[in-house]
Amino acid sequence: MTDPVARLRAICLALPEATERASHGEPSFVVRDRRQFVSVDDHHHGADRLAIWCAAAPGVQEELIATDPVRFFRPPYVGHRGWVGMRIDRDPDWTEVGEIVRDAYRRVAPRVLVARLDAPPA
Repeated sequence: MTDPVARLRAICLALPEATERASHGEPSFVVRDRRQFVSVDDHHHGADRLAIWCAAAPGVQEELIATDPVRFFRPPYVGHRGWVGMRIDRDPDWTEVGEIVRDAYRRVAPRVLVARLDAPPA
């Protein structure tokens, strides 16, 4: 099995001007060294999971949790702002992880970077 954090890192760092930095001792991913869009939850405060917390559009958190409450959850600290938690320790669908990460990026990135992300390949 591939290291899930390494796979997540590859997805996040492929986004325009995304970088990694530690936040509360865990990897997190930010746009232009400022706006965080994904954070790793590696058994935070003894939780039984390896997961990610992602910025999400209004209503997405509730929709995902209602669809699959085993994989998705309301994360502490940022859940009240609509962020969604997703387990990555149970053989996740990496295509879906990538889509959720890119959506999180779109929530916080400047329009010019979102346009670069959405532009057709050169």
